[in-house]
Amino acid sequence: MAKAKFHKSQRVFVKPVGTWAYVEAVVPKWVKGCEEPIKIAYDCGMGREFSQEELEEESTASHLHSANGLGGTWRILRGHNRWKSAEQCGHHPHPGTHPMVVTTERDWGGWRVPGAEYDLDPYRIERQAEMIVRAPIFMKLIEEFVEHAEQEPENLSDDLTKLAQIARRVIGEVSE
Repeated sequence: MAKAKFHKSQRVFVKPVGTWAYVEAVVPKWVKGCEEPIKIAYDCGMGREFSQEELEEESTASHLHSANGLGGTWRILRGHNRWKSAEQCGHHPHPGTHPMVVTTERDWGGWRVPGAEYDLDPYRIERQAEMIVRAPIFMKLIEEFVEHAEQEPENLSDDLTKLAQIARRVIGEVSE
């Protein structure tokens, strides 16, 4: 039998969406004749129910998704469209909402996009938001690659040496 891992109003990281949300309702799935539910789903207000495996607790997710010295946890929040209702923007990937990249522990500060620009190409804006959120991880990856390349330069092929030079240049440009 299933036991609920999360409770109503608990803040969770929704893995498929890549954003934080609050559990709005715990939805047990019952079978006639059983005393306990066979499955538990969670409604996070995103248009569908999520299983326990698709959600992470705040303490676990904060550690896994935290930035590497770039100032807090970078994540995507979903803002409600003020300029159109969900019915008017059915062609959007997440009707009725738009991405807001937040780069601090609080739910403000970061990257936003004007509604008119989002409406022109919502899939491009969603992809940009996903890339921005993962920028600290990409930066950490590049830094570790350069560090490894500097430790053993004789073991690198010509192609990897060129990539290490490009990575050093990118790190320098970002650090300026």
